[in-house]
Amino acid sequence: MIIARAAVVGTAKNNPTSVEYLVVAGGGGGGGSLDGGYPGGGGGAGGYRTSTLAVLPDTSYTVTVGAGGTGGSNANGTDGTNSVFSTITSTGGGGGGGAGGVGFSDGRNGGSGGGGSGGIYVGGTGTVGQGNDGGDANNSASSYGSGGGGGATAAGANGTSSSGGNGGNGTASSITGSSVTRAGGGGGGVYTTGTIGTGGTGGGGNAGTATGGNGNPGTTNTGGGGGGSSANASNLFDGGNGGSGIVIIRYADSFDSLGNIDAGLTYSFTQSGGYKIYEFTQGTGPVSW
Repeated sequence: MIIARAAVVGTAKNNPTSVEYLVVAGGGGGGGSLDGGYPGGGGGAGGYRTSTLAVLPDTSYTVTVGAGGTGGSNANGTDGTNSVFSTITSTGGGGGGGAGGVGFSDGRNGGSGGGGSGGIYVGGTGTVGQGNDGGDANNSASSYGSGGGGGATAAGANGTSSSGGNGGNGTASSITGSSVTRAGGGGGGVYTTGTIGTGGTGGGGNAGTATGGNGNPGTTNTGGGGGGSSANASNLFDGGNGGSGIVIIRYADSFDSLGNIDAGLTYSFTQSGGYKIYEFTQGTGPVSW
């Protein structure tokens, strides 16, 4: 006699078909200063991208949170690292121009460009759709202000003969349920006296003190650029480190939670306003439903 076996029926997945994302890259490090002369430029903000992306079940999507660049020591700041969600890549912020043993320099290109080092050096170029250009140093042989790094919303301001350029302001997002501004550029330094460049809203670091000092870091998980170092007649100073980036996804809370999150990722999970929200703050690895 043949006995029919009942089919085993699995639980159907209820995954989202699309998610909102915010991908911010690491900010660039501020430029280092030269003793007796030129200050460093502010670091550029990390690239800023936000929109929606179609997703499928049982498919891995890479998440990478970009680190901030290192502030320059007698040199340029280094660029921030890219942040990634699936096919979306935000470009790391450009390092601020440095004035030191490797010579004076322009700001580096990036998601937003770094500011030029003091003197006649120019800001780096930002990436279209992600950020803006860094500010130029004052166009003279003076050893005063340098440009701030560009921010996601506004370009970095140019330096003058007595002030460092301010970092460009970042962009506000309410993807987490409350408005947060990220991706501000770092402020540019000055020589001995004058007004330091301030970091742009959204995590940009202020420049070092007007009498000479290290630049301040960009804020962690904002992609803010590091502040440029100020200069005096007898000391070298370092630029501030760029702030690390962040990757955020959200979708309606009627859908399933992520079924797999790689152990290499640091994240937080909240439910608010009818959404499931994942904030990835460090690491790299795949996620899937």
